[in-house]
Amino acid sequence: MLDQIKQWDRELFIYLNSLGVEQYDQFWILVTQEEFWIPLYLFLLGLILYNFKDATSRKYLLLGYLGSFAVTFGITRLIKFSVQRLRPNQVDSLKDLIRVLQEPTYFSFVSGHTSTSMAITTYFVLLFRKRFSWIYFLYLWPFLFASSRIYVGVHYPLDLLAGAILGVSIALLIYAFVKKNSPNLTNENL
Repeated sequence: MLDQIKQWDRELFIYLNSLGVEQYDQFWILVTQEEFWIPLYLFLLGLILYNFKDATSRKYLLLGYLGSFAVTFGITRLIKFSVQRLRPNQVDSLKDLIRVLQEPTYFSFVSGHTSTSMAITTYFVLLFRKRFSWIYFLYLWPFLFASSRIYVGVHYPLDLLAGAILGVSIALLIYAFVKKNSPNLTNENL
């Protein structure tokens, strides 16, 4: 059964990766770079600072922001080095079948780009869903980020799905922890 799932994952990856068009390569290479998203990280920081004036609330919310990233990053690394799944660009039998625009050498499962962006996004959606209806559009970021990883040839679809599940799960836990432990945060202001 596991072999069949891996085969489907491989075939879906080959299909999705083959949809790439050379004229869009530079766009997807840009999207897949963490540095490209620094303005978004700063915007999210600004959302907390602007909307929560109380120093204690800010402290807890900022710790939640950093914690969403750090915990997800750490657990993602542990999983990567435990599972040790090779990236598609490292598999000899795939090299002639796929487009590769990047060649990282560390392991693939789970996707760190997807897990961390989903954790941060979910954390902010939970924080601001009662204040801003547009906050759900923030999920475009992890969707683009994850899609770029298939496009550039470095992740299988299941790497992304597992990363998304991991990121959402950690964000839910961090949010619950922050909400429970911050003395000034209530259901009314979250």
